[in-house]
Amino acid sequence: MKISADFTVVPDDFAKAAAPEYRAGGVPVISFPFYVDEVNPEARYLHWTFTDPDSIPVCGFEWIHWTVANLPIDALMFDFNDSHALAIPPDFSRQMPAMIPEAVQGRNSSASKFVGRDNDPAVIMRYNGPQPPDKDHDYYLHVWATREPLPGLNQGFWMNELLHKLRECGENPDQGGMFVTGKA
Repeated sequence: MKISADFTVVPDDFAKAAAPEYRAGGVPVISFPFYVDEVNPEARYLHWTFTDPDSIPVCGFEWIHWTVANLPIDALMFDFNDSHALAIPPDFSRQMPAMIPEAVQGRNSSASKFVGRDNDPAVIMRYNGPQPPDKDHDYYLHVWATREPLPGLNQGFWMNELLHKLRECGENPDQGGMFVTGKA
């Protein structure tokens, strides 16, 4: 599987410099577009995590920015420029619940009791854009594809639950990933 985007640095609309109308609770909430290509033809569902390993020295853990599970591949639009690439459009995180209700999004690190944010699902169970406080950070988008949906994952699951379900799914999921940079 190949994961790609039209950028290597997360554009301002999806990150720290996002305009006020692209934020909720001060957090950038418009997810960036990306492509999934060369998926195992037997796969029917996508799952992903978007995390910040460079946050470990800052806050003591890898910041979770976005998790998605059980997204039916058939529900996605193909990129018109490449008939093999699945296109995840901009702002997909906010649009997905209405467009594809069977897909679920998990909690991000804003849901942590140590962060002190309110319980707004638009902030704690959707995409949170990069906002590195100290220097540019490299973020990792990891995508898996499976033949069957992962059972037992509901809206607001935790990332570790997704990883356990992937390990227990009885198949070797197709997978790929990419790094992007978030500007400080």
